[in-house]
Amino acid sequence: MQLKRPPLLLYSYLASEMLAPFFASFIIMNCVFFLVKLIPFLDFVLELEISFMDFIRIFSYLFPNIFLYTIPMSAMLGVTIAFSRLSNDNEILAFKAGGISIYQMLPPVIVVTLAMGLLTAYFSIKLIPVSEINMEKFTKQLFKEKVDKGIKEKKFTEALGDIVVYVSKVDKKTNHWREVWVSDMRGQETPTIIMAEQGRMDARLDQLHITITLENGSLHHPDQTDAQIVSFNRYKINIPIKSPVSKKKKINHKNLDMQQLITKADLFGRETKIGKKLILEFHKRMVLPAGCIILALIGLPLGLQAGPGKRGIGIPLGLAVFISYYVLFTLGKMLSTDTDTPIALAMWMPNLFYLVFTGILIWRTANEQPIFPKDLTNIYLKLKEKITILFKSAKLKTHKRVTSYDKITVHFFRKKSVIKANAQNRTFHLPECESYNCKNCSIEFKNIEVALAANFSPCEFCKTIMPDKIYKQDDLV
Repeated sequence: MQLKRPPLLLYSYLASEMLAPFFASFIIMNCVFFLVKLIPFLDFVLELEISFMDFIRIFSYLFPNIFLYTIPMSAMLGVTIAFSRLSNDNEILAFKAGGISIYQMLPPVIVVTLAMGLLTAYFSIKLIPVSEINMEKFTKQLFKEKVDKGIKEKKFTEALGDIVVYVSKVDKKTNHWREVWVSDMRGQETPTIIMAEQGRMDARLDQLHITITLENGSLHHPDQTDAQIVSFNRYKINIPIKSPVSKKKKINHKNLDMQQLITKADLFGRETKIGKKLILEFHKRMVLPAGCIILALIGLPLGLQAGPGKRGIGIPLGLAVFISYYVLFTLGKMLSTDTDTPIALAMWMPNLFYLVFTGILIWRTANEQPIFPKDLTNIYLKLKEKITILFKSAKLKTHKRVTSYDKITVHFFRKKSVIKANAQNRTFHLPECESYNCKNCSIEFKNIEVALAANFSPCEFCKTIMPDKIYKQDDLV
């Protein structure tokens, strides 16, 4: 029996349709994240006075962390936009007419999403720890270069922020200073002047700060009312250097690879606070790439909700799903650290939930069913109608409820008004109602009496403008 060849032309076509919006979304997302990261990063760049190439290099170490979030979002948008376009252009309908089902379109989607997931896993498991280590090393290297430049003789050095240093002579062998003058503007408008016979500068790369030690001098603090002069034998000035990397911790878990995370967790104890953080980081590096695959797959049924004459709800629904996923992911992190919930269960909970949800949506879409059940849709429509009524409260006050039986009004409502009704929630609307021309109002009644006889009821707004005698069916003439 000869095996049937897979439709490679179809697969390549669908893959190209998904990859084009993926790359466009990927570029846009990274530009946005780049601008968000750039603002706090500028302080560090200006303080160390690094070159443009060093700026590009040090910022490249931040991109693996950014890709961990931009790849899943771009993958989901790529699949959603691709299938929305195919649905709007009736290409999905043509595929179905040619005997190609939704399940036959799944292989290229799975291949593309797996590629995105593996790429995310590579960044999460391999590149992020390496980039964190290189970021720390490169920051210390820039810091050391700044210190090695030192203080030049008979020149004002302004590279230390709000501290300006002037040295008459520098001993090149010991790097000790002679006849030192320092202006300290930190946290004050009037500078504090420090003069000393000698001094030196020490740098601690591990703590990222500079210490200036001055000996045999005086400190002058001018003031409009009372100036102060303090003599000293030794005076130290600590100058911290800001870094774009996180502050020093007892253990920087982002620098550790997967095996080191498990080893350190066993060393400190998995039930301890440090151990929990290490295990949490271990699961996080695998949860997010798996979530990327699931989020991208969910773009298939969401994109197929579009079509000619139908409002494209795939992208807004996709963004809502993406946000809700990371809300659940954050909730899982909180549960794993603040409660006794097993870390693996708490961290993988969002993936398990959305995996089942994605399977249900694909099955319902393949069977030509709406992604949401009819009962759930009716609940949503009723809730939407009630919310709309609340926003109409100001308008409701302008309408006066008719309490008397006015024959002219009854004649108008019965004979002149065409009533439009919604078959889904079995409500009808009068011409004065804002929902009169809603897209689901596909039924028309000659008058209110016919609508009531068909077991349709007025909406909340229409009840307020209908005469009481008309609304009560038993009292109809």
